[in-house]
Amino acid sequence: MIGLIFQKILPSGSADCTCRVFPLEQHPSRPVRELDEHELAHRCQRGERSAQEALYTRFARRMFVVCLRYARHRPEAEDLLQEGFIRVFDKLEAFRMEGSLEGWIRRIMVHTCINHLRKPSVRKEVLGADIALEGTTTPEAPGNLGQEELLRLVQQLPDGYRAVFNLYAVEGYDHAEIAAMMGINEGTSRSQLAKARRQLQRGIEDLNATSKHERAASHR
Repeated sequence: MIGLIFQKILPSGSADCTCRVFPLEQHPSRPVRELDEHELAHRCQRGERSAQEALYTRFARRMFVVCLRYARHRPEAEDLLQEGFIRVFDKLEAFRMEGSLEGWIRRIMVHTCINHLRKPSVRKEVLGADIALEGTTTPEAPGNLGQEELLRLVQQLPDGYRAVFNLYAVEGYDHAEIAAMMGINEGTSRSQLAKARRQLQRGIEDLNATSKHERAASHR
């Protein structure tokens, strides 16, 4: 799946390609898989196809996980990944070799996801202006709850809850930043986070109850 998406992002010989693709160097100085982030970015900026493919291969799976947290389902996450990498390659010349390339790519992916959720055609949830206290309840994952189960719980959140939860709990943005990104006020951001936490807590409790029931049934 990841490789197929790359072919859509940088199709060979495509007149509609959104970013410039140049022929590979005949004699690259070092294998691209051995390059550090900044060397890889520099060679991508020079238009080396092998470097562009290496950048995509190195970061695509991690960025797909980011997209999955914001998307409602895998096909939507795949579309977001493709759109995000189109923006990455289109904006790569602006990367100044300062800080982490992965972090720079991740920020583009997050903004791509948020912009998608803000589209009128996608944004079916009405974000109310009600203000709720965050409280101190944070979902605690039991040891036997896997990452895939947690991801499914997050994906089941309404769009606004899911976006605010990811931006706050995973990406580390504060409510003022989230409000600016989402086009809402800070009170709404706090309310959405509190509601997301409560819904996740209920989901985890339901999973725990189901797991206990299944273990009890297996010992009968």
